[in-house]
Amino acid sequence: MRRLFGTDGVRGVANIYPMTTEIAMQIGRGIAFLVKNHKHGHRIVIGKDTRISGYMIENALAAGICSMGVDVLLSGPLPTPGIAFITTGMRADAGVVISASHNPFQDNGIKIFSRDGFKLPDELEADIEDLIFSQKMAALRPTAAEVGKAARLDDAKGRYIVFLKHTFPKKYTLDDFHIVLDCANGATYSVAPHVFAELGARVTAIGVEPDGKNINHECGALHPEVMAEKVKLLGADLGIALDGDGDRLIVSDENGRILDGDHLMAICAADLMSRRQLKKKTLVATVMSNMGLDIAMKKIGGKLVRTQVGDRYVVEEMRRKKYSFGGEQSGHLIFLEHNTTGDGILAALQLMSVMIKKKKTVSELAAIMESLPQVLKNVRTAKKMDLDLVPQFNRTVKSMEDKLGKDGRILVRHSGTEPVVRVMIEGKDYDTIDTMAGELCELISRADV
Repeated sequence: MRRLFGTDGVRGVANIYPMTTEIAMQIGRGIAFLVKNHKHGHRIVIGKDTRISGYMIENALAAGICSMGVDVLLSGPLPTPGIAFITTGMRADAGVVISASHNPFQDNGIKIFSRDGFKLPDELEADIEDLIFSQKMAALRPTAAEVGKAARLDDAKGRYIVFLKHTFPKKYTLDDFHIVLDCANGATYSVAPHVFAELGARVTAIGVEPDGKNINHECGALHPEVMAEKVKLLGADLGIALDGDGDRLIVSDENGRILDGDHLMAICAADLMSRRQLKKKTLVATVMSNMGLDIAMKKIGGKLVRTQVGDRYVVEEMRRKKYSFGGEQSGHLIFLEHNTTGDGILAALQLMSVMIKKKKTVSELAAIMESLPQVLKNVRTAKKMDLDLVPQFNRTVKSMEDKLGKDGRILVRHSGTEPVVRVMIEGKDYDTIDTMAGELCELISRADV
């Protein structure tokens, strides 16, 4: 039974258990304890997004790490994929990101990268929990010259910008592009505008004035309609919306139509297939991706493999089976050729390189995939319930699945990052599946007492 870690690290309301400074310090000590098994110099990179609570959690983590005799490198605000890159580039023992990603500002989280730039597997997160709750570290307190120290990594942003630009083909520029760029008042605000502008694009940037409390608020990948309206108003070539920690990408075409990760995966997978760089002709996605993505992959001679929800599970499947590209409908796109985790800026650059190569607009490229009607509803619950015990729930689901047949599907799951049950239904007729989803949500709500 996991006590702290969910599908993407530890997450919750800042200053309330488990996202307290006390737990953050213990997590720092646990990470440091694990990395001291390595024989080389010990240091851990810490980065964060723009939430006001990031300051206190950053200091608590750093204190915990230093108290175990390990040094800390503080990058300041930097996207999650930037921390993955810096961790490997600096040959650090681990990287820690303080962010609750797409959640509102009052939440925060801690996610951890191994020294190879990949998120910690479940078993190592369980080891950290065991270290914390078993008190095994209580007697392990180095003193005098053995304690660690912390230092600022002032050039982290510049290093990451250069890395991103190097992932874009050298023979191309963005001179002919006008981009509306929404940075969600998050971790990309001081990185993304520079990347696209330095490659030649005309950038209209929004969501670049973080105040610690406006991250993800009516902007960014959670609210791409703001960016899409700006695209239509200005006649821009495309819109790019990133989330609070910069690992997701949602796009608007030149007409203001919003495209999620499924469409972006279809476009990029087709390009990789044409260059024989989609390993095993396989795209990895999650159970949330639209059935239209399966159809699109079959049309180009490829196949789709699905995992449980969470970009970490997509990456684990890619590494296990040696696939090269995968992602999530929510906008995580993972190009293992370039980085070890989802990267919104990198993904946007890959999309734009396809536009240049094919000499097509985003809307023309997006025609490769047609989404089936899909409804996603969330039910906020007071507790995590066993859905098998909800009266009539399984019988109702079975009846609905029989009605949908092979042209639809139903997925009901608990969120791994917040107290929410997600109900997703696909089918041929939107009104039908919307009614079904509402009925299931009602059953869950009535049982949550």
